[in-house]
Amino acid sequence: MTSDPLAPLDLAFWNIESARHPMHLGALGVFSAHSPTAGAHAADLLAARAAAVPGLRMRIRDVWQPLGSFGGAAREADPGFDPLNHVRLHAPTGDFHAVAGRLMERPLERSRAPWEAHVLPGEDGVSFAVLFKFHHALADGLKALTLAAAVLDPMDMPERRPRPVEPPRGLLADLRRLPVRLPGVLRGVLSDAGRALDIGASVALSALGVSSSAALASGSSGTRRTAGVVLDIDDVHRVRKAVGGTVNDVLIAVVAGALRRWLDERGDGSEGVAPRALIPVSRRRPRAAHPQGNRLSGYLIRLPVGDPDPLARLARVRTAMDRNKDAGPNRGAGAVALLADHVPALGHRLGGPLVGQAARLWFDILVTSVPLPGLGLRLGGHPLAAVYPFAPLAPGQSLAVAVSTYRGRVHYGLVADAEAVPDLDRLARAVTDEVETLISVCDP
Repeated sequence: MTSDPLAPLDLAFWNIESARHPMHLGALGVFSAHSPTAGAHAADLLAARAAAVPGLRMRIRDVWQPLGSFGGAAREADPGFDPLNHVRLHAPTGDFHAVAGRLMERPLERSRAPWEAHVLPGEDGVSFAVLFKFHHALADGLKALTLAAAVLDPMDMPERRPRPVEPPRGLLADLRRLPVRLPGVLRGVLSDAGRALDIGASVALSALGVSSSAALASGSSGTRRTAGVVLDIDDVHRVRKAVGGTVNDVLIAVVAGALRRWLDERGDGSEGVAPRALIPVSRRRPRAAHPQGNRLSGYLIRLPVGDPDPLARLARVRTAMDRNKDAGPNRGAGAVALLADHVPALGHRLGGPLVGQAARLWFDILVTSVPLPGLGLRLGGHPLAAVYPFAPLAPGQSLAVAVSTYRGRVHYGLVADAEAVPDLDRLARAVTDEVETLISVCDP
C-alpha cells in the first residue's frame, strides 16, 4: 500500500491535538431548500459522492520503521473506508450554530479518514445546513475547500495548466552540479539558522508588555460554542475606499472594535488592552509538487482594542499589517510555523503536547481568512446561501475568528470555549455594530 509522509507542519498539527483541543477546521454551510426532505437527500448525495473522491479516503497512520521517518505519520488509502462512517444525518433543528458548537468540540476519529460531514435539516423546512470537519493534518483551508467542493454539485471550473515536465537527471549529472550548488546550499543553511534566531527573538519580544484580557484566556473546558455574522462586502469597500488600506485591514479592524465593545459590555473593560492576533499567511505555491501539505506562516499584530477611536484603530491595524508585509512572511514572531520544517519527526511526536500548551505564550487570538470561490455553490440543486468558517482553538485560548467572502457577502465564523464565553452572540452583534460605526464615521 503506497503512502505519503506528512509534511512537517501537518505532522505538528497531528501531534498537537488533544481530547480538549481537537485540531480540525470546520465550515457550516447553510443551503436554501424547497422541501423538508432536502436534508436527507443531501446526506445521501454526500455519502455517494464521497466514495469517489480519493482525498476523502485517506487516513493517517503512524510510521515507526527505522529506515523511514521514525516517529512520523503518513497518509494512505483506508482499505475499510465507508462513507457512512463520515456522513451523518441529524434530527431537525431550529439553531444550526447550537448544534455546530457541540459537534465542533468532538475530536475526529483518528483511526480512519479524519473528516466528517454533518447534515442538519432545518425545522422550518426551507433550509438545511452541512457542517464539514477536516483535520488540519489532512487539509489546510484551501485543501479543505477543494475536498468539500468535490462532493457538492459539479461546477464549470477552468482547467489547470499542466506543469512543465522536468527532464530526468542521472546521479552523475547531479554529482557534476554539486560544486556549483554547494555554495548555495551553505547559504541556505545559514539563512535558515538566521531566520530561526530572528523568529525566536521576535517571539520573546512579543511576549514583553503583553496587555491582553482575561476574557481571551480560558482554562480549556473542552466545550465549544459557535456564532456567525454576515456583512455586505460593499459596506466593507465603502470604508476601505474612504480611509485606504485593504479589505483585510478593515475586517481585522472590525474584530478589534467588536472586542472593545464586547469587553466593555460584559464589564471586563477594554482600556489599555492590545491582544496579540495571529494572522495566518498561506505559502502554498501554485501547482506545487505536494499540494496536500500545509504551507503556512503568519503575521503577529497587536489589536488596538484599547483605542476608543474607530478610525485610529483601523489606521493602527493598517500600519501593523504594512510593517509585516514589508518584512515578509518568513521572519518575525508570526512565522513560528516555519520552524516545523527543522524538527525531526520524533521531535514532533514527543514535543507536540508542549508546543500546544505554549500557544498561549505566542498569541492571544487567531484571526484567519479562508478563501472561497466566486462561483455559486449548490448541493442537490439547493443553493449555498451562507458559509461560516471555523478555526480550531489552541490550549489556553477562548476565542478564534475566521472570515470568508462569498457571493458579495462577508461571513465571520466565531468559535469559543463555551464555558469561558457564554455570551458569544453578544460578540457577534458587536461585529455588526462596529461595521455600522465605521460606515457612519467614513460616510456620514
